[in-house]
Amino acid sequence: VSPGAPPPPRGPVSRTGGAGARGLLLLVVLVLLEGSVLPLGAASSPDTSHREKPDGHSVAAEPHNITKKPFPVLSIDYTHIQTPFEISLWVLLASLMKLGFHLIPRLSGIVPESCLLIVVGLLVGGLIRLAGEKVPPVLDSRLFFLCLLPPIILDAGYFLPIRPFMENMGTILMFAVVGTLWNAFFVGGLLYAVCQIQPDNPSILHQLELLPCLLFGSIISAVDPVAVLAVFEEIHINELLHILVFGESLLNDAVTVVLYHLFEEFAGAGTVTVLDGFLGVISFLVVSLGGVLVGAIYGILAAFTSRFTSHTRVIEPLFVFVYSYMAYLSAEMFHLSGIMALIACGAVMRPYVEANISHKSHTTIKYFLKMWSSVSETLIFIFLGVATVDGPHSWNWTFVSVTVILCLVARVIGVVGLTYIINKFRIVKLTTKDQFIVAYGGLRGAIAFSLCYLLDKDHFPLRELFLTAIITVIFFTVFVQGMTIKPLVELLAVKKKQEAKRSINEEIHTQFLDHLLTGIEDICGHYGHHHWKDKLNRFNKKYVKKCLIAGERSKEPQLIAFYHKMEMKQAIELVESGGGVKLPSAMPSTVSMQNIQPKKPPPAKPVERALPQLPKGREEEIRKILRSNLQRTRQRLRSYNRHTLVADPYEDGFSDLLLKKQRMIELEKKMNNYLTVPAAPPDSPTMCRSPDSVNLLDEFRRAEQEDQGLVMVPPPPSAPGRPGGKPGGADDARDQQKLMRCLSDPGPSADEEEDEPFLP
Repeated sequence: VSPGAPPPPRGPVSRTGGAGARGLLLLVVLVLLEGSVLPLGAASSPDTSHREKPDGHSVAAEPHNITKKPFPVLSIDYTHIQTPFEISLWVLLASLMKLGFHLIPRLSGIVPESCLLIVVGLLVGGLIRLAGEKVPPVLDSRLFFLCLLPPIILDAGYFLPIRPFMENMGTILMFAVVGTLWNAFFVGGLLYAVCQIQPDNPSILHQLELLPCLLFGSIISAVDPVAVLAVFEEIHINELLHILVFGESLLNDAVTVVLYHLFEEFAGAGTVTVLDGFLGVISFLVVSLGGVLVGAIYGILAAFTSRFTSHTRVIEPLFVFVYSYMAYLSAEMFHLSGIMALIACGAVMRPYVEANISHKSHTTIKYFLKMWSSVSETLIFIFLGVATVDGPHSWNWTFVSVTVILCLVARVIGVVGLTYIINKFRIVKLTTKDQFIVAYGGLRGAIAFSLCYLLDKDHFPLRELFLTAIITVIFFTVFVQGMTIKPLVELLAVKKKQEAKRSINEEIHTQFLDHLLTGIEDICGHYGHHHWKDKLNRFNKKYVKKCLIAGERSKEPQLIAFYHKMEMKQAIELVESGGGVKLPSAMPSTVSMQNIQPKKPPPAKPVERALPQLPKGREEEIRKILRSNLQRTRQRLRSYNRHTLVADPYEDGFSDLLLKKQRMIELEKKMNNYLTVPAAPPDSPTMCRSPDSVNLLDEFRRAEQEDQGLVMVPPPPSAPGRPGGKPGGADDARDQQKLMRCLSDPGPSADEEEDEPFLP
């Protein structure tokens, strides 16, 4: 529209808008375009205002040679967002596959989730290859060890059952250290011997030396925690077997790291001396204990930081994640065991952090860790399938088949031999079924693949052969053993895990037994693990909890803290559900899902909700009242501790007199209740117990004065107050016999507490 054009004629506007409204709208659009297209188009067009002469001088271009470029209404720049977009696509694919897997119950009952995810990865890699595109190296070692593995290990370490793990620590260390060393040297040594067969027929296997074979054996011998978690959580095996196999998969990381770096260094040097072996043992101790120390330091720092987060509850979960990841990275920086650092950090920080943070922060940590670890586990198995399609392979039937057979044989021999030694020191022996499940559950996974992927091809020319053999072993253990372990567990009738919440009664008995066993060890002079556990608990209560836990929670006894946690959890579940969940046993037994939300409510009287809806202010007021009352109760309670038993300085003769008087009054009340029981038959001993027959209080006082026991003297046969008393004869003898039988029955003891008093 030119500035000199005449304005459009103003006609009448119709009721529906008419041509005038449309023309006005078009005019506005053209005006806007007139002001925006020309500058943007000129800015996006190449600069042609100056042209250079051949001699280097520039001259102004003529105005009629300026080219105008239209405004790009829609443009595509995929390279700008390629990396985050592809990461989001992979995470979305993993989540959809996990969702679809659980929507088909028949499929999940037959095939483990890990197997299906590997198949999905194979299909995705095949589709990318068929499309003519290059399959991306999705499972490189940097991505795996720095991004995918830490969430899984942190989730396992933070929610690790500490008690069964510590009780079976010796067995777990035997399987993790001695068993892994046995598997590495057995597989590597025999594999080298097989490769040297038939020297007259030269083959590619004759190029393998002993140190590369031992390096391959150390990589392939370690049980993978990701694969164990994926399979064992689906079969719901009992807690003992689960903690044995899973604990072994966690702690053998230190052995694998040391053997890996040791043989990699020796393979480059070519010679091994006795000093190298001695330094290797020291390196194992440094890697394992150093990883635990780094994790414990970061766990204490996280607990100490959470002490001051009462005013900023939003960032409480952030400290848990950041400190844990820093522990893992710090351990990896010094070539220590990052897995053991994460396990130690999660186990150390959890009891103190949960005492400081709010319940919402605890819920956030729990569900975010579960979500993060689940997505990482799903991506690992999908990437494993994609890397199988993409990776360079070198297939050799002899090497691959011998590797699979040697892994199975070494695992069985190692478990059986070590269990024979372990059972000599265990109270609860490992049965033959347990040994079979432990040996059959030695699954390999992506850790072995990533460690082999790190090998330098210049020093290890047969790296592709190693990768192919490792992928074959992973597929065999995950598909064959993972798919058949669940039917075998059901066939052998192995004890399953009981999904039961821990009750306050169980906690009381557990603490009582720990206290009793500690006392027995002290009396016997044998300092076992109960003695050292008690020492650690005393040190924790006296020093550590005061520094790491804020407020009165640091002085709270363990039993009260457990009860407080159970009570809070149960109350929040009831309030959030509004009575829609299964109510605790304290509620009336008539309340159930059917009468809370009946399908066909009776027309006469509707059933009220178990918990009525409360206003927000009223609910907060009730919470404050309950919290304050519970706090007062905790302040009044004193925890019983055998180390704090001291003599009462105010205990003297006067207190003894008061105590004896109180006992006499209580005994008199109990006996009065006992003596006034009605409706007794005439010949029962109870009829003989009348207040007129014997004055128990006088007898008790007389006995106290004479320093003798309680002597109850029957009245003479001719007592005037005696009912039906006749002097002499057989009746007197019979009555005397009844009275003696009555007095020989002591009745309820004064020291035992009755469930309910006798009725008057």
